Amino acid sequence: MAALSRLTPLRAPQPLPRRLRRERLRLSDGARTTLYVARYDLRRFELRVVRLRRPMPLEAFCRENGFDEALVGGFYERPDLIPLGELRTGGVERRHVPFLAPFDAMRASLSVDGPRVAIARRSDLPAVVSGDLLQAGPLLVRGGAVVRGDAEGFSAGAAQFDSDITDGRHPRAAIGVTRRGEVLAVACDGRADHEAGLSLGELAEAMAALGAVQAMNLDGGGSTSLVCGGRLRNVPREAHGVALPGGRVVPTALVFRRR
Repeated sequence: MAALSRLTPLRAPQPLPRRLRRERLRLSDGARTTLYVARYDLRRFELRVVRLRRPMPLEAFCRENGFDEALVGGFYERPDLIPLGELRTGGVERRHVPFLAPFDAMRASLSVDGPRVAIARRSDLPAVVSGDLLQAGPLLVRGGAVVRGDAEGFSAGAAQFDSDITDGRHPRAAIGVTRRGEVLAVACDGRADHEAGLSLGELAEAMAALGAVQAMNLDGGGSTSLVCGGRLRNVPREAHGVALPGGRVVPTALVFRRR
């Protein structure tokens, strides 16, 4: 791998759920960061896109609603916390702010229709979906290969975001699917002396190395949140490096429930 030099499993102070691995990544320039990887077999778990009725930190939402497994969802506009990018649950379009044209048709989306999970650019998915759809991006892995460049216009369309998400290393989250029918829910730490975070290219390399054949980026930075076994596993931090106990308030999530 060009961007990553090594994935090293870490021993946790307390036993982790069997589906969760905590790994230490050594990057090509010697920097290091921690990666959290949860694997969900779609024969045993169902995946749903959820629009939170009342935005709140992901761990608190899970505790309040009886979810043990969840990953942060898509982007949102401040200060009203309105989801940014197309959002559908149960086939119904939910309130959201569309991405600006022409990026609205380009940006990657997660489509969930029962046991069928697909990750692709929006134009490569059906115009009308009967299940759930969450648009975020960019696409990180397609057909098992790392997707390079900024074809989805995140740098050109940075005005809809707090900053250019393609620039630099940050805490990040991603979702992927494997050939074995698993969904990968991934988060990394960052914004600390011992936690470099990942660039989008490094995140793509990591997802491919973990076995994803399709993968996309989700909301990151201080919103990065992975709940596994009922606990927030990563360490969300603001841009200035201050830890956010419990994580930042978010309006959408991806939740996993046993079938």
